[in-house]
Parts: sequence; structure tokens; C-alpha cells
Amino acid sequence: MKSRKPLKTNATRILDGLGIEYEILEYEVDEHDLSAENVASKLGLSPSRTVKTIVLKGDRSGVFVCCLGGHREIDMKKLPEITGDGNIETVSSESLLTLTGYVRGGVSPLGMKKSFKILVDKEVLNEERISVSAGKRGLQIWLRPTDLVCATNASVVSFSKEKHQTL
Repeated sequence: MKSRKPLKTNATRILDGLGIEYEILEYEVDEHDLSAENVASKLGLSPSRTVKTIVLKGDRSGVFVCCLGGHREIDMKKLPEITGDGNIETVSSESLLTLTGYVRGGVSPLGMKKSFKILVDKEVLNEERISVSAGKRGLQIWLRPTDLVCATNASVVSFSKEKHQTL
């Protein structure tokens, strides 16, 4: 796991502006596997410490963002209760750049083109430090989860469940 601070992205500029401490972690990108588990493996971290950012769209709430540990998945029974939506879909990879300014595998909850509601799964706060995308594939930000919540003005709620293992 390489660690340094000189690289700048919109996400790191926001953290700098807020005076939040962080480190940049770099990893080699595998275009065929952009999963949080793969990123965690390349950084030598537990998937629970590698937070994935998923952009969704609800039929009532519109576009919103969920941040959860790489070892978990969104519980689609809990999420509608939180957002008030009857129907929630993941935003397509093709729409990500237009909506957020980021590409799949490099979506950061910080520094998106537009301001969206951010939900951070309560489980993320169990970790002392987490990695989250810096807004570019191959770069992660290493910071305290409470700092991520503060920087994104996120709501902390419980919306995840253990990931189903596929054989």
C-alpha cells in the first residue's frame, strides 16, 4: 500500500478546504474488476475498511448516494423505508459521468458535479479509518469515517446487509 499526499482531486481539495486529515493510497487498477473487494486486496485492507460509493435513483427522492463497506450490500427492503421511494434503481454506468463527474470505479462521495443526498451505512462507523475513492481510479482517500460524514454532510443510517457469496 503506497501512501502519500501530493496528488490532488476535487475530493482532496474539499478535504483540504475543511482542514480534514487524510492520506492518498494508490493501487494498480484492474479494468476487469473494479470491485471494492479487489481494491481492498490491492491495498492490503479488509473489505470492511474499503467503502464503495453507489449512485441510485428513487422514484420520489431522485438521485442519491450510498456509501457502505465493500463486504456488504444494500438491503433493498430497508432502503425504501429510509428514502420513501417505492422504486429504487442503480444509476447506469453510462449516466455516472454526466450526473457525478466520475466514472465507474472512481466515484467519490466528495466533489460530485451536483449536490446529492448522501447516506453512509452505520456499519462504516465501526472502523477507525476507511478508504474511499478519491474520484479517480487507482486513488483512494484514507480517513476517519466521521470525517467522511462531516465532509459530505451525510446521514448515517442502517441500510446494508451481509453480502451473498456466489459460488
